[in-house]
Amino acid sequence: MSLSGLGDTGAAQPLPALFPAPEPDASAPEPARRRSGVTRPGSGVPSSGPSPTDEAGRQLVFFGAEAAEPTVADLAGLLAGPGEVVRMGGTARLSVQVDAAWRVHVLVAELALRGLAASWEPTGDARHAVRTSYTRVLKPLAVAWLHGTAKRPPATFHLTGRRLRLWLAAAGTPEPPAGFLLRLGEGDQESWEPVGRALAAAGLAGTLLGPDEGGPGYRITGRRRLARLAELVGGPPRAAPAEAWPTRP
Repeated sequence: MSLSGLGDTGAAQPLPALFPAPEPDASAPEPARRRSGVTRPGSGVPSSGPSPTDEAGRQLVFFGAEAAEPTVADLAGLLAGPGEVVRMGGTARLSVQVDAAWRVHVLVAELALRGLAASWEPTGDARHAVRTSYTRVLKPLAVAWLHGTAKRPPATFHLTGRRLRLWLAAAGTPEPPAGFLLRLGEGDQESWEPVGRALAAAGLAGTLLGPDEGGPGYRITGRRRLARLAELVGGPPRAAPAEAWPTRP
């Protein structure tokens, strides 16, 4: 069903209830919230010079979510998790299944920030499928990640704050008393180890949990690593429950 709430049959269907309508993420830079077109991949790399600060005067983490503008390349964060991409001719479509209504709102808003139309529908198992339209804009992402029908990160893959933010919004869950689980795609075994190396390179070395251990996913533990995660992904989106998002110490 489309964002206007109309499915293929024309019956009105609102976005998942109990949360406000999707709005641009307040943590995104102001120019990105006003922009209606697609940002060119790579344009979000911070320039050299003094480190930027947020409205509270805190120094922003280099490559953190709050220090860079949204780009289509950020969507690699969804593919690091359970996101999937498929090609059709010269176009591609990205999709991901999520387990909570708030995730739908956040992802729809994040995709809109990058100039991508999105739709969603319930899957019948208390989950929701969020997907983009087929578009040429996503073809480079598909080419980089697809090897036949298998999904695998390219050799140059790395995790930035905005990529981690999207991964966490789609499939990150807190694990009391002190941990966070970043879930992976169940059928994406070829991706698990390369993604783990990218996490370690970002200062977030985690423990890989298999499907029989509550995964697949990487469990992030330790005060320093959790603080690093919170710094990289930035503050919680408007629709996210406070307890579902890592907090800065």
